[in-house]
Amino acid sequence: MPPRASKRKSAPPNSSTVTSSDGRSVSSKAKTKGMEKIDRLFNSYANSSLGVIDPDGIEALCSDLGVDYTDVRILMLAWKLKAGKQGYFTQDEWRTGMKALGVDSLSKLKKALCELEIEVGKPTNYEDFYTYAFRYCLTEEKQKSLDIDSICELLNLVLGAQFRPKVDVLVEYLKVQSDYKVINLDQWINFLRFCQEVSLFEKKMFILYLFGNDSQIC
Repeated sequence: MPPRASKRKSAPPNSSTVTSSDGRSVSSKAKTKGMEKIDRLFNSYANSSLGVIDPDGIEALCSDLGVDYTDVRILMLAWKLKAGKQGYFTQDEWRTGMKALGVDSLSKLKKALCELEIEVGKPTNYEDFYTYAFRYCLTEEKQKSLDIDSICELLNLVLGAQFRPKVDVLVEYLKVQSDYKVINLDQWINFLRFCQEVSLFEKKMFILYLFGNDSQIC
């Protein structure tokens, strides 16, 4: 007589070791396919001769995302990609950032931008983003400071939504004073700390806190 069939169910195969007909693991194929989609998205905006997404490519990306080129979320995206050069995204930066965001398509990237705002807004991330914003704007080798016009634009971009009255005072002062031609990273970080910690109880006192008693206050 034939042997009795066992009533025990065989254990399901481990997902990490499931293989397809060509011998490759399913998880490995999925990862490869995901990376191919990320690369296709990159290539749709990259300058083929340079192998990077350049300013024209970023502008095209912004257009497809429905955001302005100067939108702070594009700076947040650069922060997430850990982009090293202003206006350029390398393929490695793109891959790292897209994987971290869980993005492999334009529609997913649109959604991720909103989630990125929340991520950057966390206290543990915001100071890192704020510091990155300054360094990202350093376009020359060994450059350590930014001119006043650039600082005013950057203040409006990264702090304006949260600290509008204080930013207005800072920008107004920076545009009329003559003592400072550039701002360094330490001063930049002080702007954030004072916006977070100091009440705007009087314009003159606020400027004195930041620049000292020798400041020209109008």
